Amino acid sequence: MKKIGILFGMEDCFQWALIDRINSMKLKDIVAEPVQTGAVTMNKGTGYTVILDRISHDIPFYKGYLKNEVICGTQVINDPFWSIADDKFFECAMATKLGVAVPRSVLLPHNEHPIDTTSKSMRNLVFPLPWDEIFSYIGFPAYMKQHYGGGWKHVHKLESPEELFHVYNQTGRHLMMLQESIEFDSYYRCYCVNREHVLVMPYEPRNEHARRYQADHAPLSKALNDRIVKDTLTLNRALGYDLNTSEFAVRDGIPIAIDFMNWAPDCDKHSVGEENFNWVLEKVATMLVDRAQKPRPHVPFAPWQQMLLK
Repeated sequence: MKKIGILFGMEDCFQWALIDRINSMKLKDIVAEPVQTGAVTMNKGTGYTVILDRISHDIPFYKGYLKNEVICGTQVINDPFWSIADDKFFECAMATKLGVAVPRSVLLPHNEHPIDTTSKSMRNLVFPLPWDEIFSYIGFPAYMKQHYGGGWKHVHKLESPEELFHVYNQTGRHLMMLQESIEFDSYYRCYCVNREHVLVMPYEPRNEHARRYQADHAPLSKALNDRIVKDTLTLNRALGYDLNTSEFAVRDGIPIAIDFMNWAPDCDKHSVGEENFNWVLEKVATMLVDRAQKPRPHVPFAPWQQMLLK
């Protein structure tokens, strides 16, 4: 019997619906269940053919568990090795190389020295930073955010240099990036499943969380919809994500990729709506069953380098 395991945290909707959906297919050789693990013995797997990871980005123990599972032959979605290597600043640089529009971005040094380092550890760092050049490049308003993170944590909109310095001086050891603010006409969030299926959803990030999918946008033109789908596929194929969301702010008819690093995107029916929920549920269930029936070898590197060489 091939087992599909779902590894999850605080969410309490999508995982149960996904398990029920897979088991309702009544496949004689496949069963879905919540992952069960304790202390991890090296080179000893826990019996899963496929694991969908919804929580290891917050729990380092689970990340170590999943990497051991890969060594033991389990297929893990998304790749636990690549999620450690990835970050938002790298993604923006890569996206521009692949022809996807992104906000102008600058990576800022830690405001406070990382643990167990001193000013002597930072002797390669130019100081003071060329703030006038940075401000000229980014402009105001601007956004400051963690280069590795999600869930709108530590995201700040800044209106002036004075506000920037005030916020930056409170970021401590977090590694932050500064981005151009995109004043958008409309905004879209896109599910991407298995690097081939895309669902474009109107989205309004300025609404309270429960109403963000209630966006009053005019219907998308075919050309703009096609561009968003194309850019979503380009990003996810380059980054090797099999379940992700990509967000686009449309300015003057151009979709600008704002955020496309969501290892465990929101799939809660109560926030995304029943129609979107059913779409992602069906696509993810089909993907997991397909991987269980036709296993794929682990590819240790995301495909972005090969795509840049084309």
